[in-house]
Order: sequence, then C-alpha cells, then structure tokens
Amino acid sequence: MNINQQLFDFIQKSPSPFHAIQTISQQLEQQGFQKLHEHESWKLQPEGKYYVTRNRSSIVAFALPKEQFQGFLITSSHSDCPTFKVKNGAELEAAGIYTVLNTEGYGGMLRSTWLDKPLGIAGRVVVETETGVETRLVTLDPLRLVIPNLAIHMDREINNGKTYKLQSDMLPLFGNKDTKGQFAQLVAKAAGVQPEQVLGNELYLYNPQEGQLVGAEQEYLLCPRLDDLECAFGTLQGFLQGAPKKNVNVFVVLDNEEVGCSTKQGADSNFMASVLERICSCMGKTREGYFAALSSSMMISADNAHAVHPAYAGKSDPVTKTQMNEGVVVKSNASQLYTTDAVSAALLKKIAAKAGVKLQWFVNNSDVRGGSTLGNISSTQAAINTVDVGLPQLAMHSSCETAGSKDLQALVDLCKEFYSGSLSVQEDGNWTV
Repeated sequence: MNINQQLFDFIQKSPSPFHAIQTISQQLEQQGFQKLHEHESWKLQPEGKYYVTRNRSSIVAFALPKEQFQGFLITSSHSDCPTFKVKNGAELEAAGIYTVLNTEGYGGMLRSTWLDKPLGIAGRVVVETETGVETRLVTLDPLRLVIPNLAIHMDREINNGKTYKLQSDMLPLFGNKDTKGQFAQLVAKAAGVQPEQVLGNELYLYNPQEGQLVGAEQEYLLCPRLDDLECAFGTLQGFLQGAPKKNVNVFVVLDNEEVGCSTKQGADSNFMASVLERICSCMGKTREGYFAALSSSMMISADNAHAVHPAYAGKSDPVTKTQMNEGVVVKSNASQLYTTDAVSAALLKKIAAKAGVKLQWFVNNSDVRGGSTLGNISSTQAAINTVDVGLPQLAMHSSCETAGSKDLQALVDLCKEFYSGSLSVQEDGNWTV
C-alpha cells in the first residue's frame, strides 16, 4: 500500500479526535511502544519507547537514546478539525414532520460544504459500570444524516450569496417525527449499554467519504480531515522511521487547535511540557537540566498550509506562491501567528537538504488576515526553537479538502531525517547540526 493509500486508511479510521489518537496508539504499540499513564509514576530506560495520552484526544510519544541526551527533537500537529458537535437533548421536531438533531459549530468551517451529503456521527460515550464510569469510543454506523439545502425555486437569490445560520439552516435530518427518541437508543447500543447507563457523550458529525486521487495525472488528493490529520500521519511515519542519537525523539498530537488550544489537552496546556519535564526527571536530570534541554531542542509544528487557488490567486501573496506537489511549506508571519524565525528556518533548510526534500514558503497577502496554529501557543508552555510547516492544500476547513499527492512523502522524508539527526545549541543563535 503506497503512502497516500495509507493516509486514506488512517483518516477512515479517524472520524473523531478520539479515534485518531486510538489509531495512532495502535500503530505505536505495533512498533513496540509502551503505554504510560499520567496518574502513575514512570520508570524509563535508555532506548525505551513510550507514549501517553490525555483526554484520549491528545498524545505524546517519545523514544530515548542509548546515552544521556542533550535536548528534544519534536514534531507537533493536531487531531481536531472543524465540524458540528451534537448538543445534549439532541432531538428536535421540525415542520411538524421531521426529527432533526440539535448541533452547534466546532471551529471555523466552510459551512456550505456540509450540505447535501451523507454524514456520520462518531465520538466518545461515558457509561456507568459496576466499578464506576468508563469511556468508550463509538461510531454510529450505518447511520447517515443529511443537512438538506433549500431548492433554488424557493430562494431565487441563493446563488447571489447566502448566509447559513447554524441553528436554523444547518440542523441535520435524523428521520421523520416518529423517530424521535431513537437517537439515545442508538448511542447506547453503539456503546454496548442500556440508555440509562449513558452518563455523558461528546459526539461529532463527520464526512465518511473515502479519500481518492483526482486530476489528469492523479496528482491531487481529495479527502476529508486533511487539515490536520495529513500532518499527524506524516510526522508519525517519520517518527517511526527515525532513530534517536543524542536527543530524545518526541511525537506530539494535540486537540482543540481549531478552537484556540485553551483546554487541558490543547497546545496552551501543560501536557507536552509536563511530559518533557518528567522525561528529564526520570532520566536523572535536575530541573535546571530540564530548562537546559529545552534550550537545546527544536520543534517542527506541522499544520497544513494554503496553496494558491486557481480562481482566487489575488488572495495569495503576489510573489510567494505556494503550490501543491512542490514540497513542504515553511510558514512565517510578521505578527508571530507562525513561530518561524531566521534560526529555525535555517536549521530546517539544513535538515531538508540532507533529506533531499524541497521546501517552499508561505506568507500571507498583507491585506488578508491568515490563520494561526499551535506552534506559537506551545511556546508559551515550553520555550523551544520552533519552525511552522505544513503541506499545501486547497479548501481548508471544507468537509472535503484537496492536497498534492507527492507532498506527503516529502514530509515523511523530512521528519525521518530530522529524527535521525542530532542538534545542539552552542550559544544563543548558534547551532551544530
């Protein structure tokens, strides 16, 4: 199976952030990684391979070198994507005829792209057991919902611009009015319990469409959740293929990037920083040694980037035109929405040259406000030399996105080289690669 088909398979198994972390955990365990728990004491060994999750939607995995380490080599990405979350008290009657589900928006989605297509539901359910409560991941297959559009005959101006309101225009159709009350039963059945045993849930809509290659030469990927599962998958493959030398190799996927990162499992939490500090403590370093290790560390923050759009080229920078299938994108921003600076960009250039990977650059059109990512937010918790990268794509935050079929392998190769090398700081701004 080639790398793009592996990606499609990974995304199919990852309809929610919880499922994405489960899929990643399974791959890590197949490669000999041992699961740790935050609430327990850790006993780490040189050359050991470990991982730990938080909230079941974020993960940190790490591989220790044989000898004492200088710092950390880290990649970070995120597990969430814009979608709809099902509210408590989900069922509503509509038009006296239908039952719809009461939902709210999660993240900055392209709303119209969710209309008139089959949609699934997945997430987690917390159930009552004989010993307490238990979290179970669920996918409500074969259930499919639809958010139906309004016929043009009933809104002749719809093609001149339409504002879709989440509460009134975009509630997914569950069934006729006689189906009201069945949703809770379906959730309980998926969790393997009776409805009265369900104590809580976090359920999201997802696009179940399988990824496919499109274009005259199959040069593009068309797939849901490319932002940011494509980077999560690509950095994971590079992590698994690399071998630590004088640094600890660390792979990170965090949740809630699309809504600001300010959760216990987001980039603005202490999750990554606490794991790094515990590694140092378990391996005999003092707290001063922890801060010294941070100063000799590097992080690649990987979150997809915008390619120039064929119909809206004027939205991009007039000089720097990011293209699909032209390599990994380095992202920079004068307002520090991306954390790339001259030093981190220079280090990445050296690594990319060793890997034989092409780099290209993304900057915003100065009149168009761009997005941000988790790299600069993570730096508030652990001050690490960081470069923001991504893979170029179109239709970011659509229910189905487009990317280049050659770029994923470039990210894997770049991360493999990154994780197989050795970095150390000599003084502020001077590094040995």
